[in-house]
Amino acid sequence: MDQLEIREPQIGGFGHFGLEPPVEGYGLAGLFPAGPAGFHDGALVPIAVGLELVRSMLRDNGAWCRLEAEGAFTVHVGRDQYLYIGSDLPCESALARTRALGLFPERIDASPYDFAPDDATYVQRPADADFWALLHWTVRPDRALLLEEAFAVNASRWHRLTRDNIETVRSQLAPRSRLAVWSNLLTDVDKAVAALPDEGLVEIVREDEDGQITSAVVDETRFEAVTSQLAGARSAGVVSVYAGEDLPLFTAVLPDSDGVLRARWQTEPAPGDRDWAFLKTLRRGQVVTGTVATIATFGVTFVDIGGFTAMINIPELSWRPFDHPSDVVSVGQEVTAEVLDVDMTRERVSLSLRAVQEDPWPQMAQLIGQVVTGPVTKVVPFGVFVRIEDRKDGFEGLVHADELDESSGDVVEVGNTLTVKIIDVDLELRRIVLSPVQALTPPAAGRPGD
Repeated sequence: MDQLEIREPQIGGFGHFGLEPPVEGYGLAGLFPAGPAGFHDGALVPIAVGLELVRSMLRDNGAWCRLEAEGAFTVHVGRDQYLYIGSDLPCESALARTRALGLFPERIDASPYDFAPDDATYVQRPADADFWALLHWTVRPDRALLLEEAFAVNASRWHRLTRDNIETVRSQLAPRSRLAVWSNLLTDVDKAVAALPDEGLVEIVREDEDGQITSAVVDETRFEAVTSQLAGARSAGVVSVYAGEDLPLFTAVLPDSDGVLRARWQTEPAPGDRDWAFLKTLRRGQVVTGTVATIATFGVTFVDIGGFTAMINIPELSWRPFDHPSDVVSVGQEVTAEVLDVDMTRERVSLSLRAVQEDPWPQMAQLIGQVVTGPVTKVVPFGVFVRIEDRKDGFEGLVHADELDESSGDVVEVGNTLTVKIIDVDLELRRIVLSPVQALTPPAAGRPGD
């Protein structure tokens, strides 16, 4: 074994509970040429660096991680300062040497510090092509965002994202980092200071005059000092560190270069993450049930499907004509619809009510040649529309203006009754053509209904 992999790296948080005072750099100084960001999940280190990490953990300098060679070898340092070593091969000689050093090795079935997810059902969102497309779409010319790059627990870097620098920032991220997307900082620093609570832990994010963004976790004992430091900041923000408060817009974890997500971050999902997880379960053509939440003034109907709001555009509400969506659905009504499209970039779902209903147009095509009587519903420059079914949402057909001139010299108005013949039903364009002139013409002999 000549190298080990760092897994689930952490550095000291706000509190320090070791017997020795905190060490600057958390015991990582000089171990990673690229700086602290080199202490990331998946980083391969030689045995010599691994030994220094073990020493640092045993001394409780502040850094902690699991050291592993997948399926072959593990080194875990417990919070109890015990050392847990696992191997896929017998280690009798190692046990003998350990005893010879005056130590007391004990066989156990497994390390108590083996990784165990807090929620085995939770799937972390990968920073894949869909994620970066969403980020490009979310960042607008008038709206920058903040990207928090956490390469270890309690260790992160901050980046302001604009449309011009997203790919540059992306190329500089530490492998397997957890990414959190936040709204931009407040340029009104006084407003940010006013957001400080009376007490509790918060993370203060600060942008210096040179554009450098840093953060620090503080409690009420340091609020006064932080307030004075923020006086010279270009912008600032206050984020609660307690679960369920001040969640980012959405999060993701960088997959490895082969596209596989191996980092095992366990964090509280943001609303955007829950939406993504739900969208991943949907497919085009899938039938879903939901409740009508709102009918927008511009006509689009919004439906709650499992906590996610999908939309139904006006043409997809019904095969039949209607004046307003409220003629078809009402707020609070439970509906069944088909998924037309799932847009992972914009996180939108389009539904169709009519897709789960029988299409009545083929039946209308069978009525070609019939003579019917119905009311005029609309007068337009090129003719009038006549309802040919005795129902409020009945289909309407068009009588061309030249047909009116030929059949009647009277002015036709809405509400007038016309007797017409159905002469054509265009299934592709969904149009019905009517003729009052042909309705007055008796059918030719031997051709009933013609």
